[in-house]
Amino acid sequence: MVKPPAARSAVPGPGRLGLVEPTAPSELRDLGWVGEDSIELLWSLSRAANADLALRTLVRLKDGLGEDWAELDAALRTDKGLRGRLFGLFGASSAFGDHLVADPASWKILAGDVRLPSKSEATATMMASVGAEPEEGTHRDANLYRAKVTGPDAIAALRKTYRDELMLLAAVDLAATVENEPVLPYQTVGHQLSDLADAALNAALAVAVAAVCPDAPCPVRLAVIAMGKCGARELNYVSDVDVVFVAEPADATASRIAGEMMRIGSSAFFDVDAALRPEGKRGELVRTLESHVAYYKRWAKTWEFQALLKARPMIGDAALGQQYVDALSPMVWTASEREDFVPEVQAMRRRVEEMVPPELRERELKLGRGSLRDVEFAVQLLQLVHGRADEALHVQSTIDALTALAARGYVGRDDAANLAASYEFLRLLEHRLQLQKLRRTHTLPPADDEEALRWLARAAHMRPDGSKDALGVLNAEIKRNSHRVRRLHAKLFYRPLLESVARIDKEALRLSPDAAIRQLAALGYTAPENALGHLTALTSGASRKGRIQALLLPTLLESLADTPDPDAGLLAYRRLSDAMTDQTWFLRLLRDEASVAERLMTVLGSSAYVPDLLIKAPDVVRLFADSPAGPRLLESKPEDVARGILTASARHDDPARAIAAARSLRRYELARIASADILGMLDVQGVCKALSSVWAAVLNAALAAVTKASEKELGTPAPATFTVIGMGRLGGGELGYGSDADVLFVCEPREGIDETVAVKWANSIGDKVRALLGAPSTDPPLEVDTGLRPEGRSGPMVRTLASYEAYYAQWAQAWEIQALLRAHHVAGDADLGLRFLHMIDKTRYPEGGVSEQAVREIRRIKARVDSERLPRGADPATHTKLGRGGLADIEWTVQLIQLRHAHEIESLHNTSTLETLDAIGAAELLSESDVELLRDAWITATKARNCLVLVRGKATDQLPGSGRVLSAVAQIAGWGGGDAGEFLDNYLRVTRRAKAVVERVFGE
Repeated sequence: MVKPPAARSAVPGPGRLGLVEPTAPSELRDLGWVGEDSIELLWSLSRAANADLALRTLVRLKDGLGEDWAELDAALRTDKGLRGRLFGLFGASSAFGDHLVADPASWKILAGDVRLPSKSEATATMMASVGAEPEEGTHRDANLYRAKVTGPDAIAALRKTYRDELMLLAAVDLAATVENEPVLPYQTVGHQLSDLADAALNAALAVAVAAVCPDAPCPVRLAVIAMGKCGARELNYVSDVDVVFVAEPADATASRIAGEMMRIGSSAFFDVDAALRPEGKRGELVRTLESHVAYYKRWAKTWEFQALLKARPMIGDAALGQQYVDALSPMVWTASEREDFVPEVQAMRRRVEEMVPPELRERELKLGRGSLRDVEFAVQLLQLVHGRADEALHVQSTIDALTALAARGYVGRDDAANLAASYEFLRLLEHRLQLQKLRRTHTLPPADDEEALRWLARAAHMRPDGSKDALGVLNAEIKRNSHRVRRLHAKLFYRPLLESVARIDKEALRLSPDAAIRQLAALGYTAPENALGHLTALTSGASRKGRIQALLLPTLLESLADTPDPDAGLLAYRRLSDAMTDQTWFLRLLRDEASVAERLMTVLGSSAYVPDLLIKAPDVVRLFADSPAGPRLLESKPEDVARGILTASARHDDPARAIAAARSLRRYELARIASADILGMLDVQGVCKALSSVWAAVLNAALAAVTKASEKELGTPAPATFTVIGMGRLGGGELGYGSDADVLFVCEPREGIDETVAVKWANSIGDKVRALLGAPSTDPPLEVDTGLRPEGRSGPMVRTLASYEAYYAQWAQAWEIQALLRAHHVAGDADLGLRFLHMIDKTRYPEGGVSEQAVREIRRIKARVDSERLPRGADPATHTKLGRGGLADIEWTVQLIQLRHAHEIESLHNTSTLETLDAIGAAELLSESDVELLRDAWITATKARNCLVLVRGKATDQLPGSGRVLSAVAQIAGWGGGDAGEFLDNYLRVTRRAKAVVERVFGE
C-alpha cells in the first residue's frame, strides 16, 4: 500500500487525491471522511481508476445502507482487502456500482478473507438460486438438473446470483489497482469466467428442463458443448458464449429444451450463440452424434474444423459430450491436408480483417493489426499444421497452445513468452473496457479522449515510470505490444523454418524437415520441398549476405504468403537475389525500407511478367520506395520517358545497338509501369497511356537509327521523308501489355527524287525497323503489324501520301474507313504525319456522314465477327476482347456512332475510346447511364486483359472460370484478397449490361 507521508496531518485536498470535481469535499463530509483518521481511506480512494466515480458511488451506497453504513465504514477502515476490492470496483465499473447500490447489503460479499469459488462451488450457488436438484430416473448420473423455480422469477434469481458472482471476481481482479493485493493472473480470470459461465448455463438448463418437461423425467440425453473462448476457458467478462447441442434422440423435446436454455441464458447472463453448429443458423439447433459426424465428414469447411479446436464438453450429459469430442477431434487434426485448406484459411483471415473499418484498425483490440486475433490465428494455424503428428498440441487455450508449441520446438521459447505477454496485456485492456459498463466492446477510446484513456490506464494498473505519467505509459505499452504482435506474427511462422536451414546459431530452434515442409504447405506453398530448397540456398553459408537474408526472410515470406503464387514469388526472389549478388544496396534497401520489401514481394508473388524484367532492370527496385512527393514509381512522366529513349538510342551509330539501348529503357519502363499497376498505383488509363508512349518512343528511336545508318551508307540525305501512323490501340493511346503495334508507313519523295527510288528506300527502312524490333528476345515482344494498310497484307508496306489519298478516295472499304478513326501520328516526320491525318479526315469524317450502305456493312461485319472470330473453345461470356460486352463490342459501338455523327460533331474527332465516349455523352447521342455502362465495361475488360498478361506472362484474352490464375487476376484488379468469385460476378454483370447497350445501338 502507498502510505501518506508521516508528517502529513491535514486531510489531503481533492486534487492530490485524484478527485477533480469541486463537490468532492462535501461528499467526503457526507461520508464522514474528513478527519485524520480517514487519511488512509482517502489515499486508497485516490488510487481508484476514477476516484470521482468511486466517491459518488460510495455516497449512493451510504444512502442505501442508512444506519448500516457504520458497519461498512468500520470495515473499510480495518479491512484493506475490502477497501481495495470495493474502491477498485467502484472506480472501474459504473455498472457494478449500480448493481451494488441496488442491493446495498451485498457489500459483504467482498468483505473478509475472500476466496474465489471453485467450479463445483459456483455451480452449487447457481443451482441453489433456483432450487435445482439432480434429475431423477435415467439422468440421475448424467449431470442433468431440474429447477423448482421457473419463469420470470427464475430469470431474476439467476441474473442476481450470476451478477454477484461476477462482481466478486471483478473486485478481486481490480483490488491490486488500489491496495497491495495480489494481481490475479490472466489465465485465472479466464478460467473463473468460463467456470462461472458453465455453472450459470447449467442452472439455466435446469430451469429449461423443468419448463419443458414439468410432469415427467426428461426423456432425452442432452449435452452442451462449449466452443470459442468459453470452450478454451479464456472467456471475457462480457462475451457471447458459443455452444453446440448434441442429443439422443434429437427430437422436438431436445430442441425445445435447448432453445429454452438459450433464451433463459441470454436473458439472465450473456448472449448464448449456437451459430457454430453445422450449417450455422440455418441448420437444426440439435443433432444426434451420428448426424454431427456425418456433417463434418462430408460438408464442413476448414473454418469449422478450426472452430472445433476449442470444443469442450460443458454441461448436460457428460458421457455424450465426451463422445462428441472423441468422435470429431481426429477430423480436426487432418484438416490441414484438405485441398482447400490454405485458400480457405487465408480467405477467412482476410474477411476478419475487412470487418474492421479502416478508421478503427489502430484502436481495435480484437480484430485490428497487431490484435488478439492475430495471435489466435497464428497459434491455431500452427496447431492445425503440426497437431496431426504431435498430440501434445491438442490443447484449447491460446496460452496453453503457445506453451506447447514452444515446448515441442515449433516456435522459439522467447517468442512464445513475448507473444503470450502481449496477448495477456491486450486481454487485460479488453477486460477493463468491458467492466466499465458491462458492455461487449474491444475498441480503445479515441486518441483525443484523454479522460477515457487516463481512466483505462489507471484501471489497467499503469503507473508513472519517472518519464511518463500513467497515460503516457499506457500509450507506449499499447504501441509496443501491438508492434510486438505484428513482428512475432511473422516470426512465429518463418523464423523456425529459416533456423532449420540456416546454420547461424548452434543453439537456435530448428524444425525437422518434415515439420518444415508441413508448415510451408500450410502457408500456401504448393511445392514445399522446392520452397525449402530456396530458403536453404538463400541463407546458406556464414556470409554476411546469408545472415541478412535470414533476418529479412520472415517479413518477406509473410508478404509472399498473401500473394496468389508464393512458390513462384519465392523462386523469383531467389533468382533476383542471385542476380544482385554484387549489389550491396539491394539487401540494404530491403532491410531499411519495409515498404520496399513488402511491395517487391507483392509483385514477385503476383506476376510472371515482371520478375524477368526486374532481373534485367534491377534499378527499378529502388523505385519501390517513397519520396516526399509520393511513390517513386509514379515520378516518371511519359513525355520524359520518350525523350530519354530517343536520347539514349541517338548516341549509337549502329542501329542494332541503338535499338538495344531503346529496348533497355523500354524494359525498365515496362517493369516500372507493371509494378505500379500491380501495386494499385496506376489506373487503367494511366497504364495504357504510359505503354503507348513507350511503344511510340521505341518506334521513333528505331526509325531514327535505321534512317541515320542508311544516310551514312548512302552518303546522302534520305531520299524520302518517312512517318509512322499509329492505328488501333496504339493510335488511340490505349495499348495493353499484350498489344501489338498496328501502324501505317507513309513516305514522300524529297524534291528531285524519283518516286520509285524513294518508295523502294522507304520499304527497306520499314522492313529493317520491323525486323530489328521483332528480333527474338527474352523481353516482351515488339511486333509491328502493318495489316491495316490498303489492300491488307497483299498491298505494299509503304505508300506515298498521294498513293494513300488516291486509294482512299476510290477504293476505301467500310472496315478501312472504320480503322482510320483511330489513326494518329506516332513516329517519324511530324509534318508528313499531320498532312496524312488531314488528308484522311475527308474519308473518315466525310461531309454528310458515311453512307447508310457503309453503316450496314459495318453492322454486317460486326455480326460476322461475333459469330466467327471467337477462338474455338473460348467462353463468349469471359473473353475480354471478343466476348459479350468485351473490348471489341465497346469499340465498335463507339466507332459506329463516330461514323454516323462525326461529320457534324467535331468533338467526335478523337482516337481515344474513353474520350470519345465523353464526347458522345456531352452531345447526348447516348444517355448518361448508357455511356457510363460502356465506359465501365471498357475499363473492366481492359483491366482484366492487362492483369491476365501480368499474371501469366504472355498475351491472352480469355478469363479462366476458376482457379489460381483467376484469383491472381482478381487480386491485381483490386478485389481484396483475390476474391475470384466476386470479381467474376462483377465482370459478367458489367459486360452483360454493356452488351444490352451495344445491341440497342447496332439495332437502330
